[in-house]
Amino acid sequence: MGHAYTPGLKVTDHLVITKKRILPLKGEVLVKAGDSVAPDTVVAQTHLPGPVEPVNVANILGLAPADVPAHMLKKAGEAVQAGEVIATAKSFFGLFKSECKSKINGMIENISSVTGQVLLRGEPMPVEVKAYLPGEVVEVFPKEGVAIRAAGAFVQGIFGISGETHGELKVVVPDRKTVLTDNFIDSTCVGKVIVGGSLVTASALRKAISVGAAAVVVGGFDDKDLRDFLGYDLGVAITGSEEIGITLVVTEGFGQIDMAEKTFDLLKHFEGKLALANGATQIRAGVIRPEVIIPLEQKVERIKEEQFEQEGLSVGSPVRVIRSPYFGRLGKVSGLPVQLQKLESESHARVLEVEFEDGRRAIVPRANVEMIES
Repeated sequence: MGHAYTPGLKVTDHLVITKKRILPLKGEVLVKAGDSVAPDTVVAQTHLPGPVEPVNVANILGLAPADVPAHMLKKAGEAVQAGEVIATAKSFFGLFKSECKSKINGMIENISSVTGQVLLRGEPMPVEVKAYLPGEVVEVFPKEGVAIRAAGAFVQGIFGISGETHGELKVVVPDRKTVLTDNFIDSTCVGKVIVGGSLVTASALRKAISVGAAAVVVGGFDDKDLRDFLGYDLGVAITGSEEIGITLVVTEGFGQIDMAEKTFDLLKHFEGKLALANGATQIRAGVIRPEVIIPLEQKVERIKEEQFEQEGLSVGSPVRVIRSPYFGRLGKVSGLPVQLQKLESESHARVLEVEFEDGRRAIVPRANVEMIES
């Protein structure tokens, strides 16, 4: 067999990237095709319905549910303010007057003569979608959003937390094998996308948050530190919505794993440039990878757009082993035997020969490697 496909991460110094920026609900698009946008440019906006606040008017005023509509001072669809009286009732031969007030600003959505409850809808919540990727608007989806295209260096990671951010790229460690501790982080890291080496400690991540860094990009992160840092165990659902004050992108895996030489060298090459980071990750169906993008200052022609193609695994392809006993080790494919081979488990599978960076070779199942795409 000349080649085979295996899932992989893309690491490249040039890629034409297209990002769709879509509203959660239909709204208003604020830019047009051909416009140039910056990361913080608002490209579309809408309003999400406010929260619902039920008010048991019948209970508060001592009324039968069927009598509630007749005692309302506001009708369905009318606006109300917090503290405003929305219903009244007199009792004890009219000597006493009871009032029911709104707890929120919003509007009356429904008045029920069956339950005696009134549903208040809070004020709509504005939602803005920013460009994130600085580039050119190449397509507009009416009332929904846009597609933005730009050239850039691109690094996919294994795992991340928190969402989109951007800042100047700053490499704070001397090499890809160095552990990123809090000693490497100071006030010069404010607003920066910090690049570490083989591991970031929990204390370093906390210090990065305290000084106001935008993101940390590193080879590995201890899963225990992650649990202690977040305060809970992450499941298999998507990450990216965590509000921890910083974005984390892990390029290699959990534990202390040297950042891939190609990845570290690429990030080092673009030090001082604007970098975009997004920690959103999903490891089940519909895989989403965390990413780092360094936009390039060049005009993009539509006919030159590249796609995230599934390239073949062949002799010479750079790979990372993702299972024991060689977990985390980097190398290149040196052989692709055609025949199935018997494994230690006594099962049969397709294998490949990998040559590690130190020159040693090993036979591993093809399912146990991940290709590093370029």
